[in-house]
Amino acid sequence: MVIPSIERKSPAFDELLDRVNLILDDVAPRSRDDNAEDFVPRTPRSLREARVSPVLLERIVFRYLMQNSTTSGRQIAAQVALPWRLIEPILRQFRHDKLLELTGTTAAGDPQFALTLAGREKARQFQSESTYYGAAPVHLEDYEAAVTAQSLCRSRISRDELVAAFADLNLSDSVLNRLGPAINSGRGMFLYGESGNGKTSVAERIVRAFEKSIWIPKAVAVDGDIIRVFDPTVHQLADSESSDYQLLESDETDRRWVRIQRPTIIAGGELTMNELEVSLNPASRICEAPLQIKSNCGVLVIDDFGRQRIPVTDLLNRWIIPLEKRVDYLNLPTGKKIRFPFEQLLVFSTNLEPRDLVDAAFLRRIPYKIEIPGPTETQFRNQLRETAAALNLHIEEDIINHLIETHFLRASREMRFCHPRDLLLQASSFCEFNQLPMVATAEAMEIAVENYFAIT
Repeated sequence: MVIPSIERKSPAFDELLDRVNLILDDVAPRSRDDNAEDFVPRTPRSLREARVSPVLLERIVFRYLMQNSTTSGRQIAAQVALPWRLIEPILRQFRHDKLLELTGTTAAGDPQFALTLAGREKARQFQSESTYYGAAPVHLEDYEAAVTAQSLCRSRISRDELVAAFADLNLSDSVLNRLGPAINSGRGMFLYGESGNGKTSVAERIVRAFEKSIWIPKAVAVDGDIIRVFDPTVHQLADSESSDYQLLESDETDRRWVRIQRPTIIAGGELTMNELEVSLNPASRICEAPLQIKSNCGVLVIDDFGRQRIPVTDLLNRWIIPLEKRVDYLNLPTGKKIRFPFEQLLVFSTNLEPRDLVDAAFLRRIPYKIEIPGPTETQFRNQLRETAAALNLHIEEDIINHLIETHFLRASREMRFCHPRDLLLQASSFCEFNQLPMVATAEAMEIAVENYFAIT
């Protein structure tokens, strides 16, 4: 039994790792469940089952030890997110090679280690390559299997689930009838219509109709390179996870993975082509996954489409192969090209007509073009009442009637779904500032209208 390695190790080290695997891997490796609802990454029982290169693991451990003068063995295991029983024999071998020294034990009997001079020299060499010393990475093939098992495309939502997901938006039945099949297709869509009618809000709520949480790895290994996938700035931990998302070692869950809420990532007018490739931080020398990888098993929204700083044709051409093949070919900073799964719902949100932005060939690749229209008068009234209730702001029907008749119908002003929220927020602020009861009076609403529509 041979553990993958990217460079030659000493015979004694290889012999030790083979012996560890023979002891701990006495039965066939366990397969992962392919059912999205049941998918849980299980704790590996050997380095072979974890598919972690010992050379890569050595680099991570030594970088971590370089940051800590004295560290206990179980702290090292927790840092790399692997069971202590897999790490202990490797640390013992490092001691044998005079790279680590035992400095004592904790009150619980946990050995404490420090780098020797030779070990520190080796750690400095590893740090010049990269400063990554987080969880041991997951193999790319294991990540691909997890994405496939948890993909939105493997699930089908019903009308009731869709209605529940968009309950707070007052969408018409005609819009829901078009959204449901588009979401179930998993083929991407255009959402278009006037600004303020809720295109982004619709896109943000799509994942509510599906199972709420998924598992993603903290990092993925690709031919010796480590690419960080979990990003706390765009990923939200599932409710049962704490801010310290390390699980107890006795838990059956592989601690190299994190359970998060299905992601919805929104890229606006600031989007550049570089954000769609693996990036390398020049200071830390750590690779970061691009937006479409971080949004796997969720929704990626290209918001305000057509107003990016890059040409529309370049941005569209970037998605042709991923949309058709459900895989994306990424360039590593080293120049190597790798294949990653592309399993998310891609949504283009725009205020412009899709046919004015793209040619017919690309429009065929995104067959769903859904207009998000402005509200009817009935929807507008309902939105005013519901928003006022949410703000604990009382509003009388005669105030609603006056607002609609005077400032929309007579003024020939189109109603937008954002207007109730924006106007009532101003009325609420007026009451708070003047220390008045929370009531949307005629005065408060007139001032709100004057402020809001001053230049329209």
